[in-house]
Amino acid sequence: MRVLTVDDSPTILAMLRHVLNQAGFEVVQAEDGQKGLDAMEGEEFDVVITDINMPVMDGIEFIRNVRASGENKSLPILILTTETSPEKRSQGREAGGTGWIVKPFDPEKLISVIHRVVH
Repeated sequence: MRVLTVDDSPTILAMLRHVLNQAGFEVVQAEDGQKGLDAMEGEEFDVVITDINMPVMDGIEFIRNVRASGENKSLPILILTTETSPEKRSQGREAGGTGWIVKPFDPEKLISVIHRVVH
């Protein structure tokens, strides 16, 4: 299973890579939404995990851009963020986010959620 993780925190990216590799996933990483879009060009992923608050292009705009391309309409996109406000959650849902996970994340729960949204 191929996973794209998009987050501006090197620490979160490292933790995600470790947890996802341990679970047997192939991981591609990007530091912001624009780099995430670039990483998706010509590539296929089973799931995307993105932060909301990032420089260059935030997670909401990133999700909107991913959803704008026809072949990614049903791609599961999990939002992994410190944001907990109902307003942000609503924006994430409206943009096309599949699920919402609050940092810090529980590795087992994250893997469980990925399996749930992909299968």
